Amino acid sequence: MSSSLPSAHAPLGRRMIFLLALTCGVAVGNIYFPQAVSPLAAAGLGVPPDSAALVVTAAQFGYAAGIFLLVPLGDRFPHRPLIVAMLAVTGAALLCAAAAPGLAVLVGASAVVGVATVVAQVIAPMAAGLAAEDRRGAVMGTLLAGSIGGILLARTFGGFAAEWLGWRAPYLIAAAATLAIAAALAVALPATVPPSRQSYPALLAAPLRLLREEPELRRSCFYQATVFGGFQAVWTGVALYLTGPAYGLGVQAVGLLALVSAATMAATPVAGRRVDRRGPEPVTLVAILGTIASTGVLALGGLGGAPGLVALGAGTLLLDVAMQSGMIANQARIFALRPDARSRINTAYMTCAFLGGSTGSWLGAQACTRFGWTGVCALVALLACLALARHLAHRPAPAGLRGNAEAKAPSRS
Repeated sequence: MSSSLPSAHAPLGRRMIFLLALTCGVAVGNIYFPQAVSPLAAAGLGVPPDSAALVVTAAQFGYAAGIFLLVPLGDRFPHRPLIVAMLAVTGAALLCAAAAPGLAVLVGASAVVGVATVVAQVIAPMAAGLAAEDRRGAVMGTLLAGSIGGILLARTFGGFAAEWLGWRAPYLIAAAATLAIAAALAVALPATVPPSRQSYPALLAAPLRLLREEPELRRSCFYQATVFGGFQAVWTGVALYLTGPAYGLGVQAVGLLALVSAATMAATPVAGRRVDRRGPEPVTLVAILGTIASTGVLALGGLGGAPGLVALGAGTLLLDVAMQSGMIANQARIFALRPDARSRINTAYMTCAFLGGSTGSWLGAQACTRFGWTGVCALVALLACLALARHLAHRPAPAGLRGNAEAKAPSRS
């Protein structure tokens, strides 16, 4: 029953929100820092660089598997032991990776890290239940800012630590940080009561059922799949573009360009507060329009030289802010649908988002190879226009009908 939901227990204070945001950053960073470490790991283990790239691939596939296999458990088990256990497994796997005698062990440990470090996707539904309804967007924005910080800093941290201390050092440092946060959360997290008693197979099947039953979930998934697909297309294409004949820069230029997006950490809490005040629909529209506008700025990257680089920096920043703002609006919308199934809803949502992102990344590479940078910008504009068309076609039900539907909806826990 909904009376047993986490929100009935304890609200989120500022210190807890900060700790949860830090946890999200560290957890997400565990997926990204190996990207900077793998070349040095290849040299240290005496294997070809392309073979060491399997470390990154294993972590990414593990993360996708973890979303499907572990995130639904947030509706079945109390959050505190579940989150602490996931962090403990992540820390242990990072220690195994640091001590790996060969590539096979390192790849296996990386896969385990990927599966277990999806804790940010368990924290988001939990926080949505603990937060007051009029602060839910702000809390989601703060947690997302933490994840963004983890993504941005992870590659820099991994590269510097590996250069100065060897490729095993980033794994040791990440393990220590992960285990320290697990210990802190074991004490600080409030007790929650799981809203569902369904079996594990039923939990795994629930995301597909929810997609069939909830049109607002399908709509939010479509928005994020298209916009995140455009986002991934840009970052795949820009790496090829900057290192190609148009600019002739090294891969370091891509990393420096990514640091421009650090400003997004300040923008996401603002977007969250806007969602709290005006609801998700206006923020969704602004996010889609911002994505379309970013393609015009990004297209100026074809000028080359310093003006082109400035345009690429401004365009990627605008695109990042738009995509992350849309993420906050979408999560606010879907977490309000089924308070008893937030983790399962988040599983469906994140799976669709990652499928869209993977497809966008592939399409971005194809567009850049065949049509150049202009083709990438056109692809992103097309995807965003599809999202805009869907948004303009949406006709919300009258308030009275929504209220009657919610009153008649049976509990599906």
